[in-house]
Amino acid sequence: MRSGVIAQKMGMTRVFTEAGEHVPVTVLRLANCQVVAHRTKDKNGYVALQLGSGTRKPKNLTKATRGHFAAAKVEPKRKLAEFRVEEGDLIPVGAEITADHFVVGQFVDVTGTSIGKGYAGGMKRWNFGGLRASHGVSISHRSIGSTGGRQDPGKTFKNKKMPGHMGVERVTTLNLKVVQTDVERGLILVEGAVPGAKGGWITLRDAVKKKLPKEASKPGKFRLPEAAAAAAKAEAASAEEPTAAKSEGE
Repeated sequence: MRSGVIAQKMGMTRVFTEAGEHVPVTVLRLANCQVVAHRTKDKNGYVALQLGSGTRKPKNLTKATRGHFAAAKVEPKRKLAEFRVEEGDLIPVGAEITADHFVVGQFVDVTGTSIGKGYAGGMKRWNFGGLRASHGVSISHRSIGSTGGRQDPGKTFKNKKMPGHMGVERVTTLNLKVVQTDVERGLILVEGAVPGAKGGWITLRDAVKKKLPKEASKPGKFRLPEAAAAAAKAEAASAEEPTAAKSEGE
């Protein structure tokens, strides 16, 4: 079982296939998604990864929260989430998960908070058919009708579908296909719609009801802060070498 990621919904667009067909996709951005802490069997009773994404100003955090991020040597995060994993799939603390953690063509499950609709009637909230448009019905065409029996049972049962607050609920959409990934910009393009509004935070993980592709790496694709610094230093050194060689030739 691999770890998921925390992403931010940027909006929807479309991409074209080689055959010229357009595919509607949702753009998800990994805003510096890093491992903040480990949850172990001995200390916590279960094995999981705590991930953080986004940024927050340290002055807006409590001293204890600042200390939590300082212990992991990561910047304060706006969003935190835990993902259950196997002991062999733990990713080092401080590592940043990249967009190629997911393979193009694989299926993922996306969880987010649905858009709030406020107080809604039965037709909008539960797709009721409403009352007849004529033949005696007056004014109350969109009402839900009877909500219970007469003498028996003589009450309205609990959990009856009725008008009320709609939206702002935890929604999980299963088996969405990964269309494209962009490691440099940290983007993941998922086919179809994703729960939540633009700018909202969602969690993305391997589909439960689909097999993980063989190309998917375990425990996942990530980069370490030390490795990133070493790579940048190597690139700077390689860029200076041609300049030095040119000056020697002159």
